[in-house]
Amino acid sequence: MDKKSLVKYLLSKPEAIEDYPFGPDVSVFKVKDKMFALLTRHQGQLSINVKSDPQDAIELRDLFDAVIPGYHMNKRHWNTVFVNNTIPDGELMRQIDCSYALVVKGLVKTKRLALELSYGTSILYQGLRG
Repeated sequence: MDKKSLVKYLLSKPEAIEDYPFGPDVSVFKVKDKMFALLTRHQGQLSINVKSDPQDAIELRDLFDAVIPGYHMNKRHWNTVFVNNTIPDGELMRQIDCSYALVVKGLVKTKRLALELSYGTSILYQGLRG
């Protein structure tokens, strides 16, 4: 997946916005002012930080060489994924879906319910297990 396609997918999430609080080289994607992804270059490669269930985060790191503990993030809950065509696009999109869903799930009740009423839970929480 190239950067343009990745940004398009990130912005396709309901009410997602792109912001640059850390400068022009770091794209931060938010929903209701909460970050669900960070897109930048790390070690010379395009990378994306995504939130993950702690057990899933470990499993993904074991499964894919391109997934490491979240760079400059809480390593229990965040992974850095190198976008280098070693992870199938569908898996990368699934990780983005999961990150978005976890962030929405953690929003304050009023913001979360407003999103659920506007978009439906099947759209907001796709990618989450159970």
